[in-house]
Amino acid sequence: MTKSVSLVIPGRNASRTIRQCLEAVVPLLEANGLEEIVFVDDGSTDDTAEIVGEYPVRLIQGLGAGPGAARNLGWRAAGSELIWFIDSDCVAEPDALERLLPHLEDPKVGGVSGSYGNMRPNSLLACLIHEEIIERHESMPTRVNFLATFNVVYRRAILEQIGGFDERFLKGQDAELSWRALAAGYELGFELNSRVKHFHAARWRSYLRTQKQQGYWRVSLHLAHRGHSAGDSYSSVVDHVQPPLAMLVLAAVMATLIPQLRPYNCGVCTGLILLLLAAQVPMSWRLVRRTGQVRYLAFGAMSFARAFWRGVGMTLGVLAAVRSRQPSQT
Repeated sequence: MTKSVSLVIPGRNASRTIRQCLEAVVPLLEANGLEEIVFVDDGSTDDTAEIVGEYPVRLIQGLGAGPGAARNLGWRAAGSELIWFIDSDCVAEPDALERLLPHLEDPKVGGVSGSYGNMRPNSLLACLIHEEIIERHESMPTRVNFLATFNVVYRRAILEQIGGFDERFLKGQDAELSWRALAAGYELGFELNSRVKHFHAARWRSYLRTQKQQGYWRVSLHLAHRGHSAGDSYSSVVDHVQPPLAMLVLAAVMATLIPQLRPYNCGVCTGLILLLLAAQVPMSWRLVRRTGQVRYLAFGAMSFARAFWRGVGMTLGVLAAVRSRQPSQT
């Protein structure tokens, strides 16, 4: 028996992408149990709400408190047994939901997520981001320990049981939710063939700024949930050590400015840089080998720069955590 599904889409100032997002999912209404689409407008200042109003979509006004809070408003207002989440800058393929649902025939599976397509194939940066994701997704098993919310279905009963998204986390709330679902005894599924096309970043500034934010919130996430810093089904320990390694590179570079330390630190600095560069080789080679395109050697430069921005974010996150634990002086 097909279970009822509600689609929840959070968004803020999404006018550039929400029309394409809704054009893809509105035709899916009444198919595979999809009974309603709920859009949560999280404090938009553009014409997002007006565009959404053109479609058979339930519009809820959020509080501008972030995507986790918006998703909580959405699923709590929805009435279905299953909640499908996608993002406002994602364009679902026609069979995206259909391919997720068979995993939930197993009562032990609490949630299942899918993969990506690329809405910006003419942007090198977007292609680098996309192909890295696909390379990682193709290595993932069908049972995983991490789910992302750009394309995921959760059982409503589980969201109720574990309290939904933790609204404290402005980034990484999808990982945090999946970890609590695992702790509650549920399995998590992954379906490579369920895809939503994404408007990946096409500008370096916005991409690196997001990476800095990811690094910042990753600190709070791992302080709240110990034991996940060594990697998961999507990432490895090599990925997780790169931001701290990048900060060591910066520290070594600064140390070379001290004349008394320069003879010693130049060698250390060079060694750290070479180590960070070496960490980019495996993924760069895998992308070139799979795609057959030499341009994906540029991934090494992207990932090298990303490590520094994530590292800066992590450093700021550590400082914020230290300050929050200091006793009040009043």
